[in-house]
Amino acid sequence: MVCYRPCSHHSPRSFLVPRDIPVPQGLKNRKEMGNREVTEPQVHWRAATVKAFEMEIIPANKIVAQIGEILILTCNTTGCASPSFSWRTQMDNPLGGTVNNYGTYSTLTMDPVSVVNSHDYLCTVFCDKEGKKEKSVKVELYSFPSDPVIEISPSSADGETVTVICKIPDVFPSDHLEIILKKEEHVLHEKNFYGDDSTNTETKTVSYSFIPLAEDIGKEITCVAKLPVPYMDFKPKERVSSQKLNANFGPQNTTIIASPGKSPMEGDFLKLTCVTKSNPPPQIVWRKRLADQSIQYLIKNNVLSIPRARFNDSGLYICEVINLVTNKTENATVDIVIQGAPVITELSIKPSTTVQEGENVSIQCYAESNPPPKIILRRKSDSADMEPFSTESILLPSVMLLNGGVYECVAENKFGNSKSEITLNVEYGPKNTMISVIPATAVKEGETVVMKCTSSGNPSPVVSWKKKKATGELEKIIKNATLTIQNLKSQDLGLYECEAYNQLGKEEKAVELFVQARLETPDQMLPLIIAFSSVTAVAVPVVAILIYVSRKAKINGSYSLVKALRLKV
Repeated sequence: MVCYRPCSHHSPRSFLVPRDIPVPQGLKNRKEMGNREVTEPQVHWRAATVKAFEMEIIPANKIVAQIGEILILTCNTTGCASPSFSWRTQMDNPLGGTVNNYGTYSTLTMDPVSVVNSHDYLCTVFCDKEGKKEKSVKVELYSFPSDPVIEISPSSADGETVTVICKIPDVFPSDHLEIILKKEEHVLHEKNFYGDDSTNTETKTVSYSFIPLAEDIGKEITCVAKLPVPYMDFKPKERVSSQKLNANFGPQNTTIIASPGKSPMEGDFLKLTCVTKSNPPPQIVWRKRLADQSIQYLIKNNVLSIPRARFNDSGLYICEVINLVTNKTENATVDIVIQGAPVITELSIKPSTTVQEGENVSIQCYAESNPPPKIILRRKSDSADMEPFSTESILLPSVMLLNGGVYECVAENKFGNSKSEITLNVEYGPKNTMISVIPATAVKEGETVVMKCTSSGNPSPVVSWKKKKATGELEKIIKNATLTIQNLKSQDLGLYECEAYNQLGKEEKAVELFVQARLETPDQMLPLIIAFSSVTAVAVPVVAILIYVSRKAKINGSYSLVKALRLKV
């Protein structure tokens, strides 16, 4: 579609005229037009002297257009500043298009062009002083828009009759159409439509039936359509389509290809491809047989992909191939075994990781691998040379405090090992509650006494102190493990009780604090000291005399104190 638009600004004695006007094609494929905007070509203008009144139609004389596309005819003038235009057909038929005037040229647009536009179009130009001029252009139409369509029905097995149908869509003029059906290079059938009187586009059909031989399966069936209109210049005038001659069969020889193999490593990309021979292409369904022998549906595709294979992907895979035309089914199976180092799937403590002393506890460890793993479950703090409680589980009836701690599960095979840990927390009520008193339970008035209460338990016990009042009741005095009494007084003596408790129980211990009274003044001690010294002075010689007499008595068998005293005197 080409339009020309001369400049409207020029002097009275000179104006711009087209130079090297390209010969337009007159039409463009509708599919290539997109939104059907018409692009105007660049026109080179040159200054020229005043010329005589002239006109032309672009394209000139004759144009061949394909039905369904856009056609624009342009009527252009020179030598007339303000021409007027008129368009009509030679036989005064409707124009079948839209006229637009642009100063020195006018266009007739047919969008789309159809069989009613097959006329001679006359453009008349009127100029005030120069009079009028006329020119005409012949529009010839054709339609040959697409390749033939081949249908082979039914697509049967070897030895049965097949019919080949070839359709030529929207062809015009059909009285020039020629159709040839071929098998490879061998012509099966020819037909022409020379006597056809169609006045519009039509789809023309030709068919041929024959019994194919076994060697014909897979050969090309070709339909050649020709539209050799000698008085029209267009391309292509020949269109060709081909289709293979097929027979329905199968499925046959169904197999499964496993990549990288039937025993891939854990974490590998696993691809299972179901290969079969079937025509038409079959429906392929993948299924898997589970441990309980039930069948699990997976996907409907010829390829089953597992991006990262896991141990639980092991199992029997079934490829079911169904030819819906022949109503035949065939199955293939493959046993997939995923190999690799162990993966611990469960390490648990039941009923809970935190239990009370005396409960029954079960510790279990499970792992997956191929080959099957060796599992060792033991308490981590135990000596390395101690045998484990069990290979997979530990049963602790009436669990005790010493059973608590970190338990380790180790699973290993030839590909490697895996470890996991879990902590058993044993709770119990307060035990071994003890009281320590510094400096002692009997202290002097004015000193400082520190009493500390310790107790074991899980959760850790809370410790509080109570003191027995004169009424016999216990009064809570502090919530702390340590009780400190400074500048001890006589009223601080008495019974003290320590209580250790948590949510599982409590335990109590008591201690009695004795306080010694202190004398009023140091002068009261002086007479006592003097008296004690005097007695000591007399007593010492007497004791010495008694010892001497005793020894004499042992020697002589008896001893006289009077005699002894006389001898001394």
